[in-house]
Amino acid sequence: MTSPQQRVFETLSGLGRMIGQGLATGRRVLWRAFGRGQAGDNTPKPVVFAGPPAFVPDGRRVYAIGDIHGRADLLVRLLEELRRDVAQGGFEGRPILVFLGDYIDRGFQSRDVIDVLLSDLLSPFETYFLKGNHEAAMLQFLDDPAIGPRWAEFGGAETLVSYGVQPPRMRTSVDDWSRASDELGQVLPADHLHFLRNLDISVRIGDYVFVHAGVRPGVPLDQQSEYDMLWIREEFLADRKPLGAVIVHGHTPTPAPHRDSRRVGIDTGAYLSGRLTAARFEHDTVEFFATGPTLQPAAVQRA
Repeated sequence: MTSPQQRVFETLSGLGRMIGQGLATGRRVLWRAFGRGQAGDNTPKPVVFAGPPAFVPDGRRVYAIGDIHGRADLLVRLLEELRRDVAQGGFEGRPILVFLGDYIDRGFQSRDVIDVLLSDLLSPFETYFLKGNHEAAMLQFLDDPAIGPRWAEFGGAETLVSYGVQPPRMRTSVDDWSRASDELGQVLPADHLHFLRNLDISVRIGDYVFVHAGVRPGVPLDQQSEYDMLWIREEFLADRKPLGAVIVHGHTPTPAPHRDSRRVGIDTGAYLSGRLTAARFEHDTVEFFATGPTLQPAAVQRA
């Protein structure tokens, strides 16, 4: 019998290119850490500053995927591309795949995203799933409906719709938000709730630390707060001091991925831009993959 996750994958795999008018087909983007792409390629290039090399363990290959935000169609296409890359070999052991959080909200396929993450499509990989600030907000909403209006402002309403729950019409109605929270708790599949409640906060692989948002400069990496790793932005992005590792993060959308000696940022605003980005780490190299863009990245919101 076909599982719900497999049905979702089969549907999205066939229809993904039809979701969102004008989506380009999934493709390997000609971004390289220290390259400029092919002649005539007008794809935004990653920002790069040379620094001391960072390494993953010898022989291993590590992938990371940025903020998905309810775009299961893009996720399926990007995973298919990564599976093709894995099939070419050239490394030892199972490839590692780290998801940087923010699977839900804003896009209307939030439930489908989690179904894909729980499906056999990820079977070739050793996987790590990090918590984003949007997953933290959803979990808080299940326990405290009073945050519903704030959650809805940055995409929670779309997540409710994806689970078949009607968002309150009156954003200030406490009773309506309590009803929505109760309904979500009733329809949320048990494996989805288990997934959300067991997300990692960070993972270290070689010289890289993977987190959702970033870390607080001046605080040892093993003493970082969960709040900072899920929500920090300007204090982390604007600082220039060494951090004790290269931080791989999402959370702050940019038109192209960023790489320097302190951090690698791979949130490219997928839910609106159509560009879901992954990074591949092997030895001391970094290469980027992405789905094709559809809208101007300058329109991407921050939250």
